[in-house]
Amino acid sequence: MSIPQIRNRKGAEPLVCLTAYTTQMARRLDPHVDLLLVGDSLGMVVYGFDSTLPVTLDMMIAHGAAVMRGAEHACVIVDLPFGSYQESPEQAFRSAARIMAETGASGVKLEGGAEMAETVRFLTQRCIPVCGHVGLMPQAVNVAGGFKATGRSEEEARQVMRDAQAVAEAGAFAVVLEGTLEPVAAEITAALPVPTIGIGASAACDGQILVSEDVFGLFSDFTPRFVKRYADLGGQISQAAEAYAQDVRARRFPGREHCFLPKGASRTGS
Repeated sequence: MSIPQIRNRKGAEPLVCLTAYTTQMARRLDPHVDLLLVGDSLGMVVYGFDSTLPVTLDMMIAHGAAVMRGAEHACVIVDLPFGSYQESPEQAFRSAARIMAETGASGVKLEGGAEMAETVRFLTQRCIPVCGHVGLMPQAVNVAGGFKATGRSEEEARQVMRDAQAVAEAGAFAVVLEGTLEPVAAEITAALPVPTIGIGASAACDGQILVSEDVFGLFSDFTPRFVKRYADLGGQISQAAEAYAQDVRARRFPGREHCFLPKGASRTGS
């Protein structure tokens, strides 16, 4: 799916989006989604960091390239990690250009509202598609004092609206709304000319995105309130590992059928 096709889904059938960090996960998800995000959330769910802040540009490029090897249908977008774009529009361009050139992804996503509008405009005018991200912004967790929903006060609601409008007017093809109260998300979605993609922002948005590890039960450190778990693959992996360990310790595995035997030898042992 192309960037123009994503943009044109405004007000139409909701966009289906999930995160992916590996080739195999991308292959599994690709037939079912419109957009795959190589999110800097990989810092927490893959690398075990306490936040997304330690993620580097090289890490995003490595995982972005891996996802591109597994994606045929979905539009692939890669996060610009903390510290790779906030200094100046020129720094953002250098980072985004590396991602585009070295992964083959369709575009990048960056966090920030009105203060990042100049950067969004700088990138889009230089042929780099940008997805915005406003509301709860994980890269600003230290400033915000934690992962808190936004829009609870009138001032917060006005600020999220200003931020979303600023990045949309600057040329973003879509805007992620994270941790935003439903009435605020609905108002923003109605006001923006581009799709809103919600994560903890209600069904009022033009699409939804979740972290795949949350959806499939592969990340158990904590489960955000806005996540619906569709499987418990983590539990199944633990059960499978336990069964494997028991077989190895009891010498039930490997069996003869798993071994390379001399020509003519029976695999059944008879």
